[in-house]
Amino acid sequence: MTSTHIDVSAIDLDDLGAWMDAEGLPGGAITEVAPIPGGTQNVMVRLERGGRPYVLRRPPLHARARSNEVLRREARLLAALSGTAVPAPRLVAAQTVREPVFYLMEPVAGFNPSTGLPEPHASDAAIRHRMGLEAAAALAELGRVDPAVLPGFGRPEGFLDRQVPRWLKELDSYGELDGYPGPDIPGLDATADWLTRHRPAAFVPGIMHGDYHFANLMFALDGPRVAAIVDWEMCTIGDPLLDLGWLLATWPVNDGHVPGLPSERELVAYYAALSERDLSAIDWYAVLACFKLGIVLEGTHARAFAGKAPRDIGDVLHATTLGLFGRAHDIMEGLLR
Repeated sequence: MTSTHIDVSAIDLDDLGAWMDAEGLPGGAITEVAPIPGGTQNVMVRLERGGRPYVLRRPPLHARARSNEVLRREARLLAALSGTAVPAPRLVAAQTVREPVFYLMEPVAGFNPSTGLPEPHASDAAIRHRMGLEAAAALAELGRVDPAVLPGFGRPEGFLDRQVPRWLKELDSYGELDGYPGPDIPGLDATADWLTRHRPAAFVPGIMHGDYHFANLMFALDGPRVAAIVDWEMCTIGDPLLDLGWLLATWPVNDGHVPGLPSERELVAYYAALSERDLSAIDWYAVLACFKLGIVLEGTHARAFAGKAPRDIGDVLHATTLGLFGRAHDIMEGLLR
């Protein structure tokens, strides 16, 4: 996801303060207003009022078609998780009636490893190894939450059956973009066929993050614990094992950001020890994650041909897509590390 610039002066602080008063939050002047940079299509702003810090999350000033609905879903999801052990930002209050939709959450005391490692993490190999296991543990905790806390939130019926046709249709839709010659993705048809033939017959529905990878995790400043899972824009009710597959497909064991992480098989074993879910088909979920993410990234490549995205970024993401399909091939061949 791309970062979004926001001019904090464009936020109506008087309107925000009046709403906070109606919510019974501490009063006074709103101070220390500053944007929080990050890889999200919505925006976050840090602020203080009445001696209490907050993070405001809202759509960009030029909102996408679904920006407000996405934030309604996020606020509902965070409210449902507030009484659980899932490490997620704690919702303070949400304005979901009128638009723009926005909500306030408590700041998270932590860091994202994609921006660098603080001490003691940078110097302690045991902490770095444990960070990987804690990523699996946080995901297992999410998978234990009863999806009944979010009635009508997703369409779990037929979730796995829909995946391959849904993403092939998405790929076909890129052909409507001027100049795009079509997908040049070796292994595309073979991967789709393998996924169709090996699809699990059944699954246990649960809450999904939808984009679970290392860059969407914040870790505690004093150790390996996951302080919060962030960026819930893709959350739904589906098969939580696809989140684990997504983590495996994007696992940064070789990217150098966090040296000494556990292997993918160690992640699977650790998750299995904390979950009652059947992981016998976990390779299938990892392949599906490669397939889905590769097609999503190919969309930017296609838009670059039509002049709707920078060509250099499109080329980089196309190369990533090819890498993901190569990874899918390796996993299909039993080569998950």
